[in-house]
Amino acid sequence: MQWVAFIAVVVAVTDQLTKWLVVRSLSEDETRVVISGFFSLVNWANPGTAWSILKDCNLMLVVVSLLALVAMFFFRHTFQLQRLGSRVALGLITGGIIGNLIDRVRLHHVTDFLYFYIGQYRWPAFNVADSAICVGVGLYIIFSWRNDVATRKGQPAISS
Repeated sequence: MQWVAFIAVVVAVTDQLTKWLVVRSLSEDETRVVISGFFSLVNWANPGTAWSILKDCNLMLVVVSLLALVAMFFFRHTFQLQRLGSRVALGLITGGIIGNLIDRVRLHHVTDFLYFYIGQYRWPAFNVADSAICVGVGLYIIFSWRNDVATRKGQPAISS
């Protein structure tokens, strides 16, 4: 469990530090092109989730985040924490939720700053916490699937 907590703290601190740097470096709604036609740094206040879904439902999003953290704690035994990969995944997810939760409680929005696009196709801006949650969920799905396949074939579980 120490690895989970360590990774969660690193993710949450990195998330808050990068958001602080962006807020200090870019005015609100300013765009700084990093790779023309592909990637920019922005300073956008997102009052909802991706694509500003659930805009202005901050209190509900705070409650959902807290419930997710509580549920992950109480059901941590189902995450196969004997495997390093699962500990990393859970740490990334937990740290990401905490990073965005800090923003929601403190600012009533989440600061997004990584903005990718190609021509007219645009991806919603995101931050370190969002990335950690997505990578953590992806890793957990991959590790769970690999173990499920190994178990069905009668092989020992993969210790990723």
